[in-house]
Amino acid sequence: MTNKVAISEQFKIKQAEIKDAARIAILCEELGYTVTNQQIEQRLAKIQNSNSHIVYVATLENEYVIGWVHAHISDLILIPTSAIILALVVDKDYRHSGIGRCLMQQIEQWASLAGCDSILLHSNIKRKEAHLFYEKIGYTNIKQSLTFYKKLI
Repeated sequence: MTNKVAISEQFKIKQAEIKDAARIAILCEELGYTVTNQQIEQRLAKIQNSNSHIVYVATLENEYVIGWVHAHISDLILIPTSAIILALVVDKDYRHSGIGRCLMQQIEQWASLAGCDSILLHSNIKRKEAHLFYEKIGYTNIKQSLTFYKKLI
């Protein structure tokens, strides 16, 4: 599948590369996750050639990453094939300038070309500003749920 690059006057959207790992790791902090550059490099390398995963970055002209989004195509028994947004973040200094919208549009295009019927995403209940953003770009809150976690050794 061909992944086109979206370009605006201020930034461009492209598929993430290993060289973007340091900035992706820093932006993870804005979501509340602490990860190392090496962990991001390993994870990007693992999914880089997967047809069911995509990571796009928004960069300034000098290749400085100011936002990123990760999605995965999931075939579930309950619903038709969907793309699931696993993370979206825009640098706090660049929010409200259309970057998040462009990243989401790029995912929507990718998901449509991949044969997905819909896009799903989960957003922490604390992220009120994010909820308003998603609603503004056409997403609807369909349910509230709890997330459970168990560490495997």
